[in-house]
Amino acid sequence: MAMPAVVDLRSDTVTRPSSAMRQAMATADVGDDVYGEDPTVNRLEARVAELLGKEAGLFVPSGTMANQVAILSHTERGDELFIHRDSHAYYYEGAAPALWAGAMLTLMDGSEGLFSPEDLISAVRPANIHHPRPRLVCLENTHNRAGGAALEMSRLHPVIKTAHDLGLMVHIDGARLFNAATALNVSADQLVQDADSVSICLSKGLGAPVGSVLVGDTEFVHRARRYRKWLGGGMRQAGILAAAGLLALENRHRLAEDHRRARQLLAGLRELGYQAWGPSIPTNMVMIDTPGPAQPLVQEMASEGILMGTMGPQRIRLVTHLDIDDVGVERALSAFAKWQGASQDAG
Repeated sequence: MAMPAVVDLRSDTVTRPSSAMRQAMATADVGDDVYGEDPTVNRLEARVAELLGKEAGLFVPSGTMANQVAILSHTERGDELFIHRDSHAYYYEGAAPALWAGAMLTLMDGSEGLFSPEDLISAVRPANIHHPRPRLVCLENTHNRAGGAALEMSRLHPVIKTAHDLGLMVHIDGARLFNAATALNVSADQLVQDADSVSICLSKGLGAPVGSVLVGDTEFVHRARRYRKWLGGGMRQAGILAAAGLLALENRHRLAEDHRRARQLLAGLRELGYQAWGPSIPTNMVMIDTPGPAQPLVQEMASEGILMGTMGPQRIRLVTHLDIDDVGVERALSAFAKWQGASQDAG
């Protein structure tokens, strides 16, 4: 008997290109992007810059490269970067700011991945040869380790304004920025209007197979292009990939469906008695805190065809995306109910 299809809730990076997306890739108009001659890449960069209210864009292979190119473009060696300790650029990017930019990271604390203006003011030391040069603030929206929290402008703006008042630049890791805009019912440009640079990921909730775009003013993007080259991110006939990104952007409004399914999953898990939670403004993630090690539950769900990831020894993350439908949510909840029943019987 054939096993049912896997319900993969590990991440929204696992999506497969649709038939329409594959067709767009197959028929893409291409050229050599390192020479600036790929028309589809040029359209993608211009489109993202337009959507985010910035002057120019740069297509790069990954979100990590987008963040690191931004950091390199804003800083010099020995500069100080202020970042929340749970931010992706610190937690999941392999010490890249230290490796590539030679930057010192000052780790900040705060609710849902955002520190306060007051804490930033306290963290910035006066100019002195004994201190690093304060140069850059990095923010993240949505915030992954805060459960996919969507951060509204009323929370972001005071931090950004304070950073600018202190003479600092601001980069926003907006890997899932369109999830935030969808959850907050605002246009994405409103969330980043005061930021000096922004990156978005095309291969997460948007559903493209590869790529991110970094945007800012023209001078910033000119610098970023050189750093992309140095990091090996210059691609040739990359329009094949950019075509997928353009189509993904046009379908961004369907992210609301992922959010609805995440709410459905959260409600079902709580009804079953799990310690499931989401942030104050949720998007496409659900967290489960387990009383003991999470791995046995992850392994048991995998045997039922339900794949999940962990965010710590006792925390599980579930992510909805375009390859998860209502049937998949119900299958997942049924598997969780089965495990809960077995655990209670064993107890």
